[in-house]
Amino acid sequence: MTKRDLSRAIVPTDLPRLAVGLTIAAGAVFGAVPAMAGQPAAAEAGQPVAAEAGKPAETAPQSKEQPKTVAAAYQKPLTADALLRVAESQVGVTENAAGGGTPFHSWYMSSRRAAETVARDGGSIRAYANAPWCAMFVSWVGEKAGARPSVGWDAYTVTYAKWFKANKRWGATPKPGAVVFFDWDGSRSISAIDHVGLVKKVNGDGTISTVEGNTGNGKVERRVRPTSQVAGYGYPVLQG
Repeated sequence: MTKRDLSRAIVPTDLPRLAVGLTIAAGAVFGAVPAMAGQPAAAEAGQPVAAEAGKPAETAPQSKEQPKTVAAAYQKPLTADALLRVAESQVGVTENAAGGGTPFHSWYMSSRRAAETVARDGGSIRAYANAPWCAMFVSWVGEKAGARPSVGWDAYTVTYAKWFKANKRWGATPKPGAVVFFDWDGSRSISAIDHVGLVKKVNGDGTISTVEGNTGNGKVERRVRPTSQVAGYGYPVLQG
């Protein structure tokens, strides 16, 4: 493990680790978080987000709009191969000396989601410029592949995983195209998640091949990881 494989923090400040305002309600239609530009936030007002044992449920922000379904957001489900082609097109992209400067930082900072996460967690949009970016990379891949409603978007790995779990798209089985969340200590606790990437291949020997950002020396790289370090998988809506 390297320090570049540790991406819990949203911004380089001492912010609370627990999110306090996910924009998706437990039991809501998967993919209903803010999707395409100009679409409304998805969570119905006051609906609780699934909480971990011993922790209070989080409450989605107020919204007067009804949730949008995945089908309403885009017509054709994406294939795992198409999603991974977008991810692999970025292999070799490297951060600058300050830990930022990637297209993923720039995109996230200009997105509506950055303003939402700052409102949720504090800090400022400027702080994302050099923040850990593994989750921003996966979010960017979903955006560029045209599948943001089911890939999701966030800069914080823990909140990102909770989004999948709240939408009942969370599990323990690796699949190509799945969003994979890691805890280097080997727990299955969402609150302990350190890092996130995309599953490329299940190798059948207790490992998975992945595409990840903010890994190695601050790059997008292909990696092989033991499944013993996986906290869980989020499943986008994929064809095939």
